[in-house]
Amino acid sequence: MSRALPKYNKRRVAIIGGAVAVALTGAVVVNTALAGESKSGGATTNAQTLAAGPGTIVCPDVASKLPAVPASAKAEVDRNLALLQTQINEANTRLQNTVGQGGPNFVQNAILGPLKDKRVSTVNRIATAIGRTAAKPAGLDALAPCALNGAGAAAGNQGNNNAGNNANNGNAGNKGNNGNAGNNNAGNAGNAGAVGTITCPDVASQLPAVPATAKAEVDRNLALLQTQINEANTRLKNTVGQGGPNFVQNAILGPLQGKRESTIDRIAISIGRKGTKPQGLNVLAACTLNK
Repeated sequence: MSRALPKYNKRRVAIIGGAVAVALTGAVVVNTALAGESKSGGATTNAQTLAAGPGTIVCPDVASKLPAVPASAKAEVDRNLALLQTQINEANTRLQNTVGQGGPNFVQNAILGPLKDKRVSTVNRIATAIGRTAAKPAGLDALAPCALNGAGAAAGNQGNNNAGNNANNGNAGNKGNNGNAGNNNAGNAGNAGAVGTITCPDVASQLPAVPATAKAEVDRNLALLQTQINEANTRLKNTVGQGGPNFVQNAILGPLQGKRESTIDRIAISIGRKGTKPQGLNVLAACTLNK
């Protein structure tokens, strides 16, 4: 019996050792699997991060396409060239802030479209300023459309509810849409029907006495308010059936309000240079859709 006991112990040790080996092997397998999941999860996260890059908005250079600018127009031309850059910067900021919002046409409808409208108005002001004392440059409108470069072609178009959480940001600086030379319904004719029309509060009638030195600038911005309403109504007609229930508010009325705020601010500042700056005019910026 004294000899059998060691044999038994040896077998027992062998069995226990085998179990430990199996357990250790299992631990290695489990740890390897977990390590693989972690890496794979990290790779996915990195891919998502890269895919979320919004890209950048690029626009044709206007300054290089201008003819010689008369000295009398230089200040106004420079001011509008600076505004063009401000509009691009704001559009790029909006692009970054709205990654993942909207449907496949979100960037076009809520960022690039409004940006083009703003650029058309600004480029036209440049041409008009030059044309007062020299040959008015033609064809500058062709420089208004911008494009999306980089990852944003895909990233800016994901998900879709907010076709216009954007639309309410990227417009400061373009705000010049309110044209209000008697603005309420002006510029809305011809848009009636199923589409409805956009109407805005009249700004001209709410202004105090305008100093003679500010009259030209005020009149120019009142005209711009009207142009903006006309452009918004045209866009309203051209986008019938697009977007969700909030499309008109997010992609048309929101950007229009932003433009109007900027334009109204310029009117108030202009009057304030030689007179008392009017307060509270921004309440006239918001417009509505009438059907």
